[in-house]
Amino acid sequence: MSVRYAGARQAGLTETRIGALDDPTSEVFSPRERAALRFAELMAGDHRQVDDAVFAELRRHFTEAQIVELGVSTALFVGFGRLNAVLGIDPA
Repeated sequence: MSVRYAGARQAGLTETRIGALDDPTSEVFSPRERAALRFAELMAGDHRQVDDAVFAELRRHFTEAQIVELGVSTALFVGFGRLNAVLGIDPA
């Protein structure tokens, strides 16, 4: 959480919302936000769990272009995070 904290605060997230980032099902997030967070969590963890049900939920809240943008953004952040870890680069 510490790596995300500074960026989250700079983006204007409250302490409550930052604390809830570890639980993408938290009621502090809107249904739209929960769908995006679930997708990002699955992409970062086990992307093979992104199934038709996940896409159906995303489509309730986002256009196809927005879903692609969420996927690309998540892939980039996950990839850069892993590269930083491998190279021992402190992202802060």
